[in-house]
Amino acid sequence: MTLREALLRGRHRPRLFGGGSPTSSRGDGYEFAQLRGYVAGDDTRRIDWAATARSGVLQTRVMLEDIALVFAAICDRSRSMSLGRRRALAEAADDAIAAWFGAGSGEDRAIAILAHGPVPERARAGREGAALAREALRGEPEGAFDPNALLDIAGATLPRGAALLVVTDASAAERCDDVRLAEIARRFDGTFCLARDPWLEDFPLHGFAKLVDVESGERLLRWFGRRERDAYRRASIEREEGLLRRLRRCGWRTGILDESDGVGALAEAFGIPRGAFD
Repeated sequence: MTLREALLRGRHRPRLFGGGSPTSSRGDGYEFAQLRGYVAGDDTRRIDWAATARSGVLQTRVMLEDIALVFAAICDRSRSMSLGRRRALAEAADDAIAAWFGAGSGEDRAIAILAHGPVPERARAGREGAALAREALRGEPEGAFDPNALLDIAGATLPRGAALLVVTDASAAERCDDVRLAEIARRFDGTFCLARDPWLEDFPLHGFAKLVDVESGERLLRWFGRRERDAYRRASIEREEGLLRRLRRCGWRTGILDESDGVGALAEAFGIPRGAFD
């Protein structure tokens, strides 16, 4: 199964309940074409009972694939995404974005959501549109990242049913407003790739160490022993797991973005083999 097929089937998309919530799939990615007589082996879910009652013979709906999708993406370019043990998280994010836009077919459209608005302003189809959107995100300068403002831009510019990818770290994810997240998930197919703390498994500091907050520039002096390193690991895991639960509760499928394999985050989010992207 490809990423595009998984999107059409609404694979791993959390179900939202309540007024205005979407179904668990995007209509299976098909649109109605015509009626014909039912043939043994046809999907019984396609039977049109109203037409059957009128004709007196079982009638089934013939469906054709609705191939036009809109791929949109938001990507964190703040300083914290420049961190990494061997490779910056931003590079892994670029890989995920490239795979996302690369999943489209010839009629699909692509659009990047930036602080100054969507790029291109009118989503374009095919490879040209995918390249424009990908390079727009890749070319964004490092700076402050306001996830709520970007979600608002997405909500105001994207057509209903668009597939929206958000790539950011825990710091920004914690600032996301739950009401916004849930509203976006009701209108679009939302996928959230959460960047993993590069030092979650092996915090490298020992003894007294000088720390610099990568976002604010604040300098601190702290002691790190085994107890502190263990506490850091537990806190990082709890933070990550809590954010994933919260995002899923708001209607987003989720994947963990590791610095070594950005594309793997998409494979995890959709539950498809990593090899589907190679």
